[in-house]
Amino acid sequence: MKSINLDYGAATPVSKRVIEAMMPYFSEYYGNPSSGHDLGEKPGQALAEAREKVAGLIGSSPGEVVFTSCASESNNTALKGVAAANNKNGRHIITSSIEHFSVLNPLRTLEKEGYRVTYLPVDRTGLIDPQQLREAISSDTVLISIMTANPEIGTIQPVEELAEIARENGVFFHTDATAAAG
Repeated sequence: MKSINLDYGAATPVSKRVIEAMMPYFSEYYGNPSSGHDLGEKPGQALAEAREKVAGLIGSSPGEVVFTSCASESNNTALKGVAAANNKNGRHIITSSIEHFSVLNPLRTLEKEGYRVTYLPVDRTGLIDPQQLREAISSDTVLISIMTANPEIGTIQPVEELAEIARENGVFFHTDATAAAG
C-alpha cells in the first residue's frame, strides 16, 4: 500500500532544484559566510541573497531576517528571549490553546519558572476572538504569541488585528508564521 503524506508542513522531500543550487556549498564553497577571508566570500554572498529573498517573501528588510536551524529553535529563542529580557516588566504571557508544540513546550518551561500563561480558547474554526485577547491582557502581560496559520486545520488568524491589540497595550507580539510562508 502506498503512503500519502498529508503533513508537508513538517517534512517534505527536498526539491531537485534546491539540491542542485545547494551542492556547491557542500563542497566547493564551504567556507563560513561570516568569516573575513576569501573562503567565506561566496557563501556570504549566497547568504545575503537568501536573506533578501526571504525578506521579500515576508515583507521585511533583509537585516530583520535571522536564520536558525528550524522553526522550533526560532520559537524557543523568541519566546524565552522576550520573557527573560522583560521579566522585570511582567511575567504573564498569552497564547492560544492550539499552538504548535514548538510554542507550547517553551511556554510550559516558562510556567515552571514562575510565568503565568493564559491559553485562549478558539472557536469551532480555530480562530481567536480578538475581544477575548483584549480582556486577557493585564498590567503584567509582556508577550502574546499566536500562530499565523495552523497547518493542521488551515485556520489563518487575523494577526494584523491581534498584533495591533498588543501594540496598543505595549505588549510584545510573536507569531509562528512557519505554515504561512509562501
